[in-house]
Amino acid sequence: MLIPRKLKYRKHFRGKMGGLAVRGSKISFGKYAIKSLEASWVTSRQIEAARRAITRFCKRGGKIWIRVFPDKVVTKTSDEVGMGGGKGSPDHFVAVVKPGKIIFEIDGVDKNTAFEALGLGANKLPVKTAIVERE
Repeated sequence: MLIPRKLKYRKHFRGKMGGLAVRGSKISFGKYAIKSLEASWVTSRQIEAARRAITRFCKRGGKIWIRVFPDKVVTKTSDEVGMGGGKGSPDHFVAVVKPGKIIFEIDGVDKNTAFEALGLGANKLPVKTAIVERE
């Protein structure tokens, strides 16, 4: 799973997810890609599950680029803890995905294989997605 090596701050604010993705909204490396159509947090486990589904379907052929990185820490208080007592301890990491953000890119496989593999990967993600092709 993807996690940061080092953190500047141990705990983050939750933040807002308004607006469209400006950076990372164009295909830069591959020929086909998964593009997000809505805003959400994508956990490191979900990214890894999608990556494995794509890699397995391609039979380890082609090249895959992961364009998101889970660098935001999400905290969680343990069960049955009352109000007060501060913020919980770090639990897992998420990547903030806005509409228009490219999540995965793939190249080196034919169109049918790429669309099928990216479709399987998109099923593992919590956002509505579209499979796009480089112009």
